[in-house]
Amino acid sequence: MAPEPVIPPRNDLAEITRSTRDLPPAHYTFKIENFSLLANAKIDNVESGDFEAGSYKWRLRLYPNGKKKSNGDGHISLYLAFSDSNAQPFGWEVNVNFRLFVYDQIQDKYLTIQYAKGRVRRFHGMKTELGFDQLIPLTIFNDESKGYQIDDRCIFGAEIFVIKPTGKGECLTLVKQPVSDTFTWKIQNFSALDQESYKSQVFSFGGHKWALLVYPKGNSSEKGKSLSIYLKMEDFETLQCGRTTYAEYMLRVRDQLFGKHIEKNAYSHFSYSIKDWGHLNFMSLDDVNDLPKGFLVNDTLAVEVQIHVITVVKEFS
Repeated sequence: MAPEPVIPPRNDLAEITRSTRDLPPAHYTFKIENFSLLANAKIDNVESGDFEAGSYKWRLRLYPNGKKKSNGDGHISLYLAFSDSNAQPFGWEVNVNFRLFVYDQIQDKYLTIQYAKGRVRRFHGMKTELGFDQLIPLTIFNDESKGYQIDDRCIFGAEIFVIKPTGKGECLTLVKQPVSDTFTWKIQNFSALDQESYKSQVFSFGGHKWALLVYPKGNSSEKGKSLSIYLKMEDFETLQCGRTTYAEYMLRVRDQLFGKHIEKNAYSHFSYSIKDWGHLNFMSLDDVNDLPKGFLVNDTLAVEVQIHVITVVKEFS
């Protein structure tokens, strides 16, 4: 006579967590009155009507005396069932993270039962019901002092989060010292400039369009004292809502005689609200206009930006 097969012990209970919370279930509440009549009826389970969550229809299936063939004897068994009203193609599957609830009417709290560590369960043609064989012991559930069944009434619930990969995403790369990392702007007739600010021609770095912004007589509190220089993102409107582009760069005014350039580093997250960034007091106007120092030659000022690091984003789907 062949030996009986060894049946491994169930480890479902080790994979289930229980907690309490104040908030009711987000997606469905299943209230039952005259529960004792249901428990004494000849049917072994009762179902809720269809409800929708995550674009699919579901039902709650309750076994008031436990689903005995699934080791639920002596417990309430409660399951989430994929409704037959869903028209699904052959080979379908739906991945779900869900929670089931029992309402404590005394404490005004919800006992929350879910798979541990946010485990995602898979519904498919051969598995249309998932849940908890031993949701709560009947000895506790039937004890009115515990609050789960008061005046022969009880309340269950469900929250269902369907995992639907969209296939969309993005790759963010920090590019260090990109090719052609320096842009030079030679501003002619500098001493004759009479507007508050001037902008260079547009140039491209890291998939975006930029320009240098110069205030020849200074900006804001530095008017009449300093040269103000900024890097400006010209195509900030192309940034998606909430997205930024980070850049580290050096602003420079060239010493055209001796090579002793004035350089200052800057960095910023450029966005729809931060379009330009730089230095209000880049250098004193006295130094700019001191011809022997070599910054202004033939009434031309050479302003540069050199990009050190910039983020490049590529979307994929």
